[in-house]
Amino acid sequence: MNKTEMAEALAAKTDLSKSEASNVIDVLFSTSSGDGIIASELVKGEKVNVTGFGSFTPKTRSARKGRNPATGEEMDIPAKRYAAFSAAKGLKDRIEARAPIEF
Repeated sequence: MNKTEMAEALAAKTDLSKSEASNVIDVLFSTSSGDGIIASELVKGEKVNVTGFGSFTPKTRSARKGRNPATGEEMDIPAKRYAAFSAAKGLKDRIEARAPIEF
């Protein structure tokens, strides 16, 4: 599902137009500076919890030594901030409830 399809689904389940639904999605998920509620909170170092769905958490990976796989040369990998998502029990249970995957 892409953003357009998500906006259409949101509009179908609410009294919003497709344009309004698209704006709601932008307000929540935009990554532009100053926009996007989730991204803005993560930048501030805050956790975003959506009860029953999951939580977005800002995390930091320490600087470390690595090795270039092509040359074997040792290199420094800088520290990094990133966003992590952890699914809530409700989401995990709903996904698990689907028919098992056959291999």
